[in-house]
Amino acid sequence: MKNYLGLLKYLRPYRRNVFLYFLFILLSVLFSVISITMLFPFLQIIFNGDKLVTIKPALTFSSTSVINTLQYYLSKIIIEHDKLFALSLVCVFIIFAILIKNAAVYMSYYVMSPMRNGMLMQLKNNLYDKILTLPIGFFTEQKKGDLMSRMTNDMSDLEVAVTNTMDGLIKEPVNIIFFLGFLVFLSPQLSLVLLVLLPIAGFIIGKISKSLKKQSNTAAEKNSDGLSILEETLSGMRIIKAFTAEKFIQNKFLSVNDELFHVKNKMNFKRDLASPVSEVLGIIVLCVILWFGGRLILENKNFGLNGAAFIMYIAIFSQIINPSKSLSTAFYNMQRGTAALRRIEEILQSTNTIVDKPNALKLAHFGSTIEFKNVSFAYNDVVILKDINLKIEKGKTVALVGSSGAGKSTLADLVPRFHDVSSGELLIDGINIKDYSLESVRNQISVVTQDPILFNDTIANNILLGKQDAPYEEMEEAAKVANAYNFIKQKEEGFETNIGDRGSKLSGGERQRLTIARALLKNPPILILDEATSSLDTESERLVQDAINNMMKNRTSIVIAHRLSTIRHADEIIVLQKGSIVERGSHEELLAIDGMYRKLIEMQEVR
Repeated sequence: MKNYLGLLKYLRPYRRNVFLYFLFILLSVLFSVISITMLFPFLQIIFNGDKLVTIKPALTFSSTSVINTLQYYLSKIIIEHDKLFALSLVCVFIIFAILIKNAAVYMSYYVMSPMRNGMLMQLKNNLYDKILTLPIGFFTEQKKGDLMSRMTNDMSDLEVAVTNTMDGLIKEPVNIIFFLGFLVFLSPQLSLVLLVLLPIAGFIIGKISKSLKKQSNTAAEKNSDGLSILEETLSGMRIIKAFTAEKFIQNKFLSVNDELFHVKNKMNFKRDLASPVSEVLGIIVLCVILWFGGRLILENKNFGLNGAAFIMYIAIFSQIINPSKSLSTAFYNMQRGTAALRRIEEILQSTNTIVDKPNALKLAHFGSTIEFKNVSFAYNDVVILKDINLKIEKGKTVALVGSSGAGKSTLADLVPRFHDVSSGELLIDGINIKDYSLESVRNQISVVTQDPILFNDTIANNILLGKQDAPYEEMEEAAKVANAYNFIKQKEEGFETNIGDRGSKLSGGERQRLTIARALLKNPPILILDEATSSLDTESERLVQDAINNMMKNRTSIVIAHRLSTIRHADEIIVLQKGSIVERGSHEELLAIDGMYRKLIEMQEVR
C-alpha cells in the first residue's frame, strides 16, 4: 500500500479530476442508497392500506423517524389520488434515482481515465528519462532484456493493476463506508455484530493474498529472463545457426518459459480466490446478521427495527457484498502491481554518480590541454587504471595501444565522463572536469566506436543526431568528407533512405562512414576513435581510414587501435598493460626501445 501511495504524486496535475471523481462517487453511492431505502416504506404503505399514516410525525435523527416521515407523505399521496398513482410515482422515482446513480458512475470513470493514464504516462516518461541519465557503468551490470522487461512487462502489469485497483480501492471503500454508516444509523445494536465480523473476513482475505506479491516478483524476473534470451537470440541468430545451437537456445528459452508458466498459474489460482472467498465470507456474515436479527424480532425484543425495517437492513447489507468482492480483487491486483512497481522503482531510485555540481562551469570551447594527473579507476573493487599521468596538447593525436583488457577504452571513456576517476584528477584547460557541466564537456567531443551504433531511421536523421538543426548543405559536406556521399546518392531515396535496425540495410563500411559523418557534422574539437576500422575488410578500411584522416585534421584525437598500422603517425603512442602506462613515445622511439610495442608490431608484421 505504501508503494501505491507513492503514485499519488503523479496526480498533482489532476487535482480538479480528483475532486470531481470523489464528487461523482459520492453521488452514485447516495442515489444507490436512496433507490433502495425508499422502496420498502413505499411498498409497505401501498400494499397495506390499514397502515396509512395521517398524522405528520416529528422528524428526528433516527431511522424510525425517517421511515415514518416517508410513510406520512406517501399516505398523503394515496389519500389524494390512489394506490396505483403512488406505485407509479415510486417506480418513476426509482428509475430517476438509478439513472442519476449510473450517470454519476459514468462521469466518475470519465474523469478518472485521464488521471490513470496520465499517471502511468508520467511514470513511464520518468523511467525512460532515468535510463537516459544513468552512467554507462550501470548498463554493464544490467541485462538489456531485464531493462526492457521493466519498461514493457512491468509497466503493463502496473497499468493493469492500477486500472483494476484505482476504482476498487477508492470507489468500493466509499461504497462500503456509506452503506455501513447507513446500517449503523438504522440499527447501532445490530451493526456491532458487523464491526466484529467484517475485520475477521478482511484478515482472512489479506492472509491469502499476502504471498501473491512474492510470486508476482518471481514472475517478473522470469519474464525479464525470457526477454533477455529473446534479445540475445535475435542479435546472435547468425552464430546460433552457424553452430547449429538452435536446440540448445530453444531448451534454454523453454525452461524459463515453463517456470513462468507454473508461477503464473499459482498467481492466478490465488488471485481468482479473491472473489469467491469474499462472497462466501459476505454471505456468512449476512446469515449471521439474519439469524441474530430474526431471533430478536421473533422473541419480540426491541432493537430499533420492525420487520419491514429489518428486511431493508438486510437488503442494504446485501449491497456491501459486491463492493467487498471488488475490494478484495483489487487488493489481490494491488499485490501484483506492487511487485511490478518495486522493480520499476529500483531503476528510478538508482543512484546517478555522474551529475553536475551546483553552479557548474560551462566549457564554451576547448582551449589547450587534456591532462590526467595520477588518475586511477576501479569498478566494483577491481582496479582497471593505476596512476595514469598523461598530457594531451590541443591539435595532437595520442594513440592508446595494448593487449585486450589493458584499460584503453576505459581511459578514453573518462574524457567524456562516461565514468568518473576513482582518484587523481582529469583536467581540461587546467580545470577539473567535474567542475564543468556534463553537457558542455560532451558538446566538445565526438565518439566513433568499433561497432557502428546507428538507429532505425533515415540516413539524414542518423547523421543529424548531434546537430539536429544543421542545414542540408552541412550534412551533405560531412557525408562527402566521410567518403559516404557516393553510396548515399546511389540509394533510391538518398538521405531519406531508412537504414533498418542498427543499420542492417548497409554494409559494415557504409555504417562506419555514416558514424564518421555524424561525428564530423557535430564538428567538435576533440575526437575519440575506438578501434574504428578493426572490423572492416581491406577496401572498406581504406575508405574509412581516409575519412578518419580527413576528420582528424586540426582536431585533438584520442585513438584506440588494434591495427597498429593506423597509428604510426600519431604524435604520441601510449602503451598500456594491466591498467598502467609501460611505454610512451613516437612510433620510431618505441621501436628503438625494443619493448612491448615492438613485440606488438612484430606480431602484426608491421614495420
